[in-house]
Amino acid sequence: MKEKKELQSTPSIWRNGRFRRMFAAHTAASFGDWFDAIAIQVLVAYRWEADPMMIALIPVVMALPGLLLGSIAGTLADRVHKARLMIVCDAAIALLTLAILAVPGPVWLLPLLGLRAAAGVFQMPSQQGLTRTVVASDDLFRATSLNGLVNQASKVAGPLLGAMTLTVLSPQACIILNALLRLCSGLLLWPLRGIGPALVSADQQAVAAGQQGKSAAHTAPKADEAKMREEHVRASCFFNQWREGWAFLWRSRMLLHTLIFGLFGLIAILMIDYQFPTLLRVLAPGNESLLGWLVSAIGAGAVGCMLVLNRLNRISAGWGLGGGYVLVGGAIAALGWAQPGTGLPVLLMIGAVLGVGNGLYIITQNYILQAKTPADMVGRVFGIQSTVIGAIMVVSPLAGGVLIRIAGAGTAFVWIGMTVGILGLTGLLLQSVIWRESLADSSLTTEQNADLA
Repeated sequence: MKEKKELQSTPSIWRNGRFRRMFAAHTAASFGDWFDAIAIQVLVAYRWEADPMMIALIPVVMALPGLLLGSIAGTLADRVHKARLMIVCDAAIALLTLAILAVPGPVWLLPLLGLRAAAGVFQMPSQQGLTRTVVASDDLFRATSLNGLVNQASKVAGPLLGAMTLTVLSPQACIILNALLRLCSGLLLWPLRGIGPALVSADQQAVAAGQQGKSAAHTAPKADEAKMREEHVRASCFFNQWREGWAFLWRSRMLLHTLIFGLFGLIAILMIDYQFPTLLRVLAPGNESLLGWLVSAIGAGAVGCMLVLNRLNRISAGWGLGGGYVLVGGAIAALGWAQPGTGLPVLLMIGAVLGVGNGLYIITQNYILQAKTPADMVGRVFGIQSTVIGAIMVVSPLAGGVLIRIAGAGTAFVWIGMTVGILGLTGLLLQSVIWRESLADSSLTTEQNADLA
């Protein structure tokens, strides 16, 4: 309670030293991930010449940990020292990333990527919860948009630097850089390791209540029996808190509709999300650097969008979520319509439009999820989101691989892009119905954040 009273809005969020450390750590991790992502896609698609189905298996094995562990990770993030959990995850990711250097082909690569994704599942809700803990309510929109800005900025610089590293050195060098940046992220978070979990006091009260009950009954259990009872109380609290997270989400109309709307779009988008190298091999055979250029253009569009949103400090739920999907779907369809020999400027412009839509959607969704969720449930809500996304990623990439085999990469991109665009248009036209709670909830501003929380 004391820590909440100290969280006062400041003229500049950069005066918050804890947020600065989190921001720097997040920046290092995000840039490292994009070094790694470009290197792995080049290895699989160009060097190992894997077919679409093998490429589709990569996001599947990376999604399984989210499906199996997402809710557990979110509940755990609400109960433990969030920064400590993030540090452990950074160390695990660094070691598993270095282990990739020893794999001879995609079959051996898959289990390592799955294990590394498992560490990431525990890190994401911890980061969201820690942001909610160290940032004042009035600064939450800026913090959310800045974190999203890092994700998209890394899409600009990361792939470009990765492409340069690939040209001069090798994919293995990019993988080593990712491991080093993950270690830097953990070191930056180290001073925050003392920030306590939101639910420690609740656990202590539950355990204390159990101990008082035993004293009142004038029992004297042995030390091991007392420990077993204490663990049982903690396990019961853990399950109850996990169940409370699902119940809270079900009761919150705006949160529930936001997640459902986003997940319908993800079902389509994730069918081709990891298949861009497959399409680019058709548009420009042998041009490995084209993937880096396109991803950078997507990131540049998202960065520009997020800079504008951060300055405006507000976004309508309908225009952010629905409008974002309209732009994303249109850009995906345009890439599908592109023909071999299409000029680089045209492809980069399409990528930038895709990035603008992506930025609109991500910032709006993350802000709604954080602003409409109490601080002690943020980890659980984002953990539930990870669980559902994990379930979609088990099915959608495989379906996308089958679709590309049957119809071809270009046709698959057109169909999926049109589907996402129609969904976004539906969100725009029906926004007053889908996100109808009150006029205050439809316009997401920091001044209204206290009402939304």
